[in-house]
Amino acid sequence: MSEITNAQAGGMSAPFAKRFGPWIFLAVTLIVLPFIFSSNIAVYTMNLMGIFIIFALSYNMLLGQGGMLSFGHAVYFGLGGFMSVHFMNYIEDEIIVLPMIFLPIFGGLIGLVFAVIVGSFSTRRAGTVFAMISLGIGELIAASSLIFVAFFGGEEGVSGDRTMGPVIMDVDFAQDIEVYYLIAAWAFVTIGLMYLFSRTPMGRMANAVRDNDERIEFIGYSQRKVRFISFCASGFFAGIAGGLFAINFEIVTEENLNALTSGVVLLMTYIGGVGFFIGPIVGAVIFTLLQTLLSNYTEIWQLYVGVMFVLTVMYVPQGLTGIMAMHIPAYRMKRLNGLLVPYIRAGIPTLMMLAGIVGFLEMIHHVRSAAVGETQMTLIGMDFDTHTVLPWVIVGILGTVGAYLTKTQMPQLREAWEVANAPLNSEEGA
Repeated sequence: MSEITNAQAGGMSAPFAKRFGPWIFLAVTLIVLPFIFSSNIAVYTMNLMGIFIIFALSYNMLLGQGGMLSFGHAVYFGLGGFMSVHFMNYIEDEIIVLPMIFLPIFGGLIGLVFAVIVGSFSTRRAGTVFAMISLGIGELIAASSLIFVAFFGGEEGVSGDRTMGPVIMDVDFAQDIEVYYLIAAWAFVTIGLMYLFSRTPMGRMANAVRDNDERIEFIGYSQRKVRFISFCASGFFAGIAGGLFAINFEIVTEENLNALTSGVVLLMTYIGGVGFFIGPIVGAVIFTLLQTLLSNYTEIWQLYVGVMFVLTVMYVPQGLTGIMAMHIPAYRMKRLNGLLVPYIRAGIPTLMMLAGIVGFLEMIHHVRSAAVGETQMTLIGMDFDTHTVLPWVIVGILGTVGAYLTKTQMPQLREAWEVANAPLNSEEGA
């Protein structure tokens, strides 16, 4: 009996670990991160990551799951933020009594309301028509934010005080670390809800509509209703992200709902990978790190992010998550070791090429923007004069030689990739 019991317990533990293991790992990670990275800039970065993760995942419900390319998704993010900061002021004026932890719900509700209104006519069509409608709505709301000053606050925006709500367990959100755990809790809940939505029949139908909307009509489903429900759910979660933004920064402005913010969430989602649920999470983390860390070292960090986005769309449309997923077959066949040496041989000259390109761009920027008579610049800890020939020769050699060596290594890398992903023959399968 003991052997049977142990076998049953082992059979039950494997599905439990597979189903709940990633969520337990995520919860533990969110809890311990502030103990590992405890500086003020680290907490600020993690707060921004949590907000952007929710925002990017809500956008992926449109693009990745439903095939709806939107250029105005920041509308629901910004409106959720404005509504939340207004409720923050209502709490401060004692018009309502509400703990701050529930404030993002009101942001989600206002995002849902406007998603219902806009989705009622925008989801009738998909493709280019939907994209142009979303762009028009985004510009309309962004322009209205400068006209209706009573609600949007004009160019100055609307500010509030997150410490004025009822105190629960001695937490008044005066410290950024307290805000972090609030954002982390909401991030965990919303990630779980959006994942569950993607696994519901409605989420599966959204994937079907994305792939072939005419076939969905043939089997008796309304593609418009499927898109409409996905659109409303996406607006709700974007509003929650906006509410968390309002709590974190205590101010919301027109910038939070304009085309630039809509472009940022599109960029995050594409870089991470629209075809995978975890893709927007990866994209949000990478973009936040580039925004907060890379911007401390270079003034043209946005140029690098833009180049990364263009290269991703052109050569790796499945995103960074897709690149990792491409290695799963080789991993299952235990052939990843065969790719290690080709990656190193191609990676070293590629880094040389990138170093040359980055050095050239940084030097060009310094020459164009430096004050008159300022010729010295610092790059990766090295000081040099940009008005001398030697630095330009060095970056030119790095870029040229690196590009040439990278090109010579590509055939060997392709051959190693084909070998690593070749189907198993009968002998290997046995």
